[in-house]
Amino acid sequence: MAELRVGLIGLGMMGRHHARVVREVDGLTLVAVADANGDPHGVAQGLPVLQNVAELIDAGIDMAVCAVPTGMHEEVGLALAEAGVHTLIEKPIAHSVEAGTKLVEAFAANGVIGAVGHIERYNPALQSLRERIANGDLGDVYQIATRRQGPFPARIADVGVVKDLATHDIDLTAWLAQSEYTHVTAQVALRSGRAHEDMVAATGRLANGTITNHLVNWLSPMKERLTVVTGEKGAFVADTLTADLTFYANGVVTTEWDSVANFRGVSEGDMTRYAIVKREPLRTEHEKFRDAVLGESQEIVTLQEGLNTLRTAEKVLSTAAAV
Repeated sequence: MAELRVGLIGLGMMGRHHARVVREVDGLTLVAVADANGDPHGVAQGLPVLQNVAELIDAGIDMAVCAVPTGMHEEVGLALAEAGVHTLIEKPIAHSVEAGTKLVEAFAANGVIGAVGHIERYNPALQSLRERIANGDLGDVYQIATRRQGPFPARIADVGVVKDLATHDIDLTAWLAQSEYTHVTAQVALRSGRAHEDMVAATGRLANGTITNHLVNWLSPMKERLTVVTGEKGAFVADTLTADLTFYANGVVTTEWDSVANFRGVSEGDMTRYAIVKREPLRTEHEKFRDAVLGESQEIVTLQEGLNTLRTAEKVLSTAAAV
């Protein structure tokens, strides 16, 4: 396999994980790192810590990982696109739809591959779930509901919970259903004294008729990452913290107790927890992006898909503000 020279810009919490995985993946060599604020986690490991994207490009890289704060994605991404560097941009694609549109257009115009790091797509539980839905194991899909809750991450300063966390759920929902959002409405709350929202409850509808529900916050003392897909034959529950996937089937045994049968609507059937191979999602993400750069795969979150997700996130915020 040909070795791709990789540059990493942004050496914060996510940057350190990207650096570790790039060093582990076959066909990738981390040759340059950059961050104007230095290297607090010791990511460089002997490499000089460059100051900006221009210096990173001058290092002669084939592809890059952009892990800078969201507000800098546009500037850094445009520079990499114009330099002909294939780039994986951490989610969300940008701070605004206008900025995201510029990135989509720039990468297309320069003939280079761009992707957005919506890492949940590579979670083993969700990958198995998508395959099972596509195979018809659930029949018609009625609803996709997600819960993504936990304590406040001090590292996030430039966006609220909608663009930082809810974008995961927006992307994975459209991806699981293979259908885009046509409608969304939401309520948000600001409880931690920051300028951005830290809690959101959003509902929506996809083009194929699936209804959606998302509860996301930075205010819960417990961490929860659940996706529940309910359909004609039962319900799948994916826990992306543990990468567990469970199926709750509708029962096929007739319930003779009338009051119970009337109340439940459907009867309880068998519960199955699947044994699935659990690979680190970030590693899979990098392998798929590597393969896309080499022309061997298209299993990436495209910039256009990232822009669609951001557009829906902004609709969530605008509907909440209108209330």
